Amino acid sequence: MDQAGVAAQTPKSPWGRAAPAPPTCSLSDVMSEELARQLDEENHSGPALSLPAADELLSDGATDTTSDLMLAQMLQMQFDREFDHQLRREEKKFNGDSKVSISFENYRKVHPYEDSDSSEDEVDWQDTRHDPYRAEKPQTTPRRGFTGKGKNITTKHDEVMCGRKNTARMDNFAPEVLVGDGLGMDLKLSNQVFNSLKEHCHSEQRRSAKLHEKKEHSTAEQAVDPRTRLLMYKMVNAGVLENINGCISTGKESVVFHADGGSLEDQPVPDEVVLKVFKTTLNEFKNRDRYIKDDYRFKERFSKLNPRKVIRLWAEKEMHNLTRMKNAEIPCPDVVLLKKHILVMSFIGKDHVPAPKLKDVMLSSEDMKKAYHQVLYLMQQMFQECNLVHADLSEYNLLWHQGKVWVIDVSQSVEPTHPHGLEFLFRDCRNVATFFQKRGVSEAMSVYELFNAVSQLNVPVGDEDEDEAEFMAEIVALEKRNEDHVQKRGKKTFPPTSEDDAPPLDPDADD
Repeated sequence: MDQAGVAAQTPKSPWGRAAPAPPTCSLSDVMSEELARQLDEENHSGPALSLPAADELLSDGATDTTSDLMLAQMLQMQFDREFDHQLRREEKKFNGDSKVSISFENYRKVHPYEDSDSSEDEVDWQDTRHDPYRAEKPQTTPRRGFTGKGKNITTKHDEVMCGRKNTARMDNFAPEVLVGDGLGMDLKLSNQVFNSLKEHCHSEQRRSAKLHEKKEHSTAEQAVDPRTRLLMYKMVNAGVLENINGCISTGKESVVFHADGGSLEDQPVPDEVVLKVFKTTLNEFKNRDRYIKDDYRFKERFSKLNPRKVIRLWAEKEMHNLTRMKNAEIPCPDVVLLKKHILVMSFIGKDHVPAPKLKDVMLSSEDMKKAYHQVLYLMQQMFQECNLVHADLSEYNLLWHQGKVWVIDVSQSVEPTHPHGLEFLFRDCRNVATFFQKRGVSEAMSVYELFNAVSQLNVPVGDEDEDEAEFMAEIVALEKRNEDHVQKRGKKTFPPTSEDDAPPLDPDADD
């Protein structure tokens, strides 16, 4: 068979003419360092292989496919295009019709500046050149203050230019102010309208901040602020309380909650307790500072505390007053625990039902007479044994439970040595005398007789009841005399030697 027949029988390679096989070499030649240096020099000295661009590979239909590197680049480019098309579909499905879209551009294989064959109907990625929601910046006025020449001069005070500037400046308002996007509208706001809107936005921001601060730092009716709520939760978690049932009373200065008692290590906890939460608002306490700032027990500490910590001082003061009253065996709540501005006390009542106030309970004439004598006795015990004046005693702060009168709300109670202590005592006597006289208690004394019976001061009483001014003058004189004595005692002056220099009231034995 001739040479032509052999060539015809030999199959033609689809990859073109096969390159001649390299000459074989032995293992010793391969491991030779001289041969390695020779091959390295040939690679560096030879002409550099220039690779065509990726776009030229796909655009040229008659590309030479004899090189394996060229085929690999073409296949990789086709794979990247398919990956980008799939990624574009995933992005469109993920964003949907939302105006705010998420871009997957960082995951693309072929970026827009490399991909020249992308179809025109596809929106370019991150193309915001024609974004209709982007606010157009108003034309800036040059430093000289005007543009144009002759009759076409436009100054910075031009109505149209100022209107557009004011519209653009609305984007600087707070995020909660809904100013709209103004799409497709050439809005022009006058200075008067813009200033009114700006002032309104500022006032709304101040009002919103004030309401937020009031909500965070104050206790409202039947509600507590977050810090107080956290303290109450900690009491439950510590086992002091089993659970908190709800609000049973509200006042100007505190909110009272009913709770089921738990246990403490050093003392027993009643089955039912109350939580007296002093309000952290300062408005209700501004008019009541004189009850504590002039009290000699807390005078030094009061001047060194900020207004919010003074509220804790109120809770501490009530705890001390209740302890004194309990030692004198006066019916009052037992103190269980004090935690900042929360005072935990025993519950006066039964089965979650608080004891009724003296003004609400309907008593017989005998029970009312019994209640009057009990109130008279406890007022005398508070003044003489506890060295305290209730300062807010009335039928609203007296409870009827188990056939006797209980005293509550003694946070404002002061010592008789207080600069206004006797005045507070006279007011308490007036409230008590008026209430029992209206309830038909024949044995009820007048306000002047009740004051002398409680204080044992024997202030002279006029023949007529209208002589209240003269009686009050005597009380003020006693207060002034007592205040001078307390100040001298505080300065460690010599003790009084004559009977006239002695204080009209006995000094406090507890302190």
